[in-house]
Amino acid sequence: MAKTFITCAITGASPMPKHPNFPFRPEHVAQEALDAAEAGASIIHVHVRHPETGEPNQELENYRQVVNLIRQKNNEVILNVTTGPGCMWFQKSPEEPALPDDERTLMFTAERRIEHILDLKPDMCTLDICTMNLWGGVAINLEPIVGKMGVMAQDAGVLTEIECFEAGDFVFADDLMAKGSIPKNAPFTFVLGTKYGLPATSEAMIYSKNQIPRGANFTGFGVSRHSFPMAAQSILLGGHMRVGFEDTIYLKKGMLANNNAELVDWGAQIIEKLGNEVATPGEARQMLGLPN
Repeated sequence: MAKTFITCAITGASPMPKHPNFPFRPEHVAQEALDAAEAGASIIHVHVRHPETGEPNQELENYRQVVNLIRQKNNEVILNVTTGPGCMWFQKSPEEPALPDDERTLMFTAERRIEHILDLKPDMCTLDICTMNLWGGVAINLEPIVGKMGVMAQDAGVLTEIECFEAGDFVFADDLMAKGSIPKNAPFTFVLGTKYGLPATSEAMIYSKNQIPRGANFTGFGVSRHSFPMAAQSILLGGHMRVGFEDTIYLKKGMLANNNAELVDWGAQIIEKLGNEVATPGEARQMLGLPN
């Protein structure tokens, strides 16, 4: 039977949703990760938030605390830590279109965006390569930044996962791979359902699969109500699954998930009902070329 690994994205960097158990304090994020792993997730996708307000946060110490709390109790699960924050630009006003809104714009150097990766050296890190309209601003990921991040991650022995939000990202990924900025065995993630990105449709998932190198590991997922339908579509095309509170807090319409582990459990049931088996962390490591 085919093996499918599950990634659980615990908390994300979007505005806090209305959920009584949404994790943002480091100890809560870490416990949700451990419970998700117990439920069947082989990969934990890590973001951090301000421990008091829950606002998205990029402080190195918060990453250290979350990663160390997980590793104290589980050394097998694969940790995939974000490098996404630090690429958002917002316009000050239509009258001053060249000026940034200083309160909302957050643009980091390559070194700042990846400092926690170099410090912690997790198994994997994401590499967002999109430049697109997002959340009322613009996500900007140009080659001088993301290319350098890719090289630095490789030098640190961290596998990059390439996150593609729209069609041009696949061409960009080809160029980065040809230049050695990202490794030949990099896995891909297709983000479907953002307003101005790839739509959450079967056609978009098939298109995405056809753009990546033959045999590359991929995970396709949908945001919000598209989470489980797109997870199933990914499996049917030979890909893997991502679930978690970063993408949706619902099991189905009107039914909140109590925690991330419930989302993983539902995902595992889908995998098994489609005739596959849920991969263990060790099996996922083998598929991704990661050391055990």
